[in-house]
Amino acid sequence: MLHRNPAVGGLLRGRRACRAGSIVRGFEINNCILVTGASGFLGSSVMRQALDRGFQVRVLVRSTSPRANLAGLPVEIVEGDMRDAASMTRAMAGVRYLFHVAADYRLWAPDPEEIVRSNVEGTVTVMNAARAAGVERVIYTSSVATLRVAGATAPVDETAAMAGHEAIGAYKRSKVLAEREVERLVAEGLPAVIVNPSTPIGPRDVRPTPTGRIIVEAATGKIPAFVDTGLNLVHVDDVANGHFLALDKGRIGERYILGGQDVLLRQMLADIADMAGRKAPTIELPRWPLYPVARVAETIARFTGKEPFVTVDGLKMSQYRMFFTSAKAQRELGYAPRPYQEGLRDALTWFREAGYLK
Repeated sequence: MLHRNPAVGGLLRGRRACRAGSIVRGFEINNCILVTGASGFLGSSVMRQALDRGFQVRVLVRSTSPRANLAGLPVEIVEGDMRDAASMTRAMAGVRYLFHVAADYRLWAPDPEEIVRSNVEGTVTVMNAARAAGVERVIYTSSVATLRVAGATAPVDETAAMAGHEAIGAYKRSKVLAEREVERLVAEGLPAVIVNPSTPIGPRDVRPTPTGRIIVEAATGKIPAFVDTGLNLVHVDDVANGHFLALDKGRIGERYILGGQDVLLRQMLADIADMAGRKAPTIELPRWPLYPVARVAETIARFTGKEPFVTVDGLKMSQYRMFFTSAKAQRELGYAPRPYQEGLRDALTWFREAGYLK
C-alpha cells in the first residue's frame, strides 16, 4: 500500500519512512538515507544495499521516471527534480546521509547542453540543499570520466584530474564541472566524499546504459565487429558497496575510484558471445570510416528521438583505453570487487528475464 507523507510531499511504501529519529536503547538515532537516482541502474543498487543494512531509505525520483526498480521495496518516494531547490529542500528534511547518484548519463542528446545543465546545476542544487539541511555526510557519485586517460601508459589513478576543456563530449564535461563544484563546496564546509565508478555492469539496467546497450546488442548478434579500445568493467553491486565503504571510511574531500578489471573490447565481446552461445566477432575496424556513419546516425536520431548506437564522441573516446586502478579504494576503504565476468553473467541473466534479448 502507498501512503503520502505530508512532511515531504512524497509517497511512503511499507514502514520505513524517514523520521526525525528512532529511539534505540534510550538514545535518538537518525538512520535516514536519501538516494537520488534510485530508479536507475547504480542508484537502485545503492538503494537496495541501504535497505539491506537496515537504513530508513528515502528516494528522489522525477514524476516521469520508471518505477520498476522501486517496485515492492519499503522506501519512501519523493517526487521532484534535482535542479529544483524547493523539491530538494523537501527531500532533504530529516536526512542524515545523502547518496547523490542521479546523473544524466547519455553520450548523445539533441541538445548536449541539457546534459551539462542537469549534471552541473543539479549537483550544485542538491549539495546546497544538503548543506542547508545539516546532512552529516554526503557521498557524491562522480565518474572516471573526470580523469585524464590521454597519454597514459599505465592504469590511471585519482591524481589524473581532468580540466573541463579537455573532456570529450557533453557528458564527460558535465561530470568534470560537477566534480569541481563539489570540491569547491567541500572547501566551504560540505562533508562530502567523492567516488568515481568506472563502468558498472549487472542487473536492473532498465534504460539500458550505453554499456548495457553493448551487452544487449552483442548478446543478440548485432555487433559483428569492433574497434581497438578497452574499458574497466565492474559489477554494479560492488560499486554500490564501495559507496557504503566510502560512507564508513572515506576521507572528506577525497576521490576514490570504484573500478574492477581492465578489459579490451574484443575480450568483452568474446565473453558475452560465449555466455550467450554465439560466435565472437573477429573483425577489427579502423575508426576513420565510422565517423561518417556516426554523423548519419546522429542526424537520424534528431528525427527519431532515439539515441544512436554509434556517436562521434563515442568514437573519439574509443581512441583511448580507459583503464583505471582502484588501489586507493582497496587500501583505504577495503574495497574488493569480484571478477567482471560475474557482472556480465548477472547482466545477461537480468536482460534475458526482462525480455531484452529477443
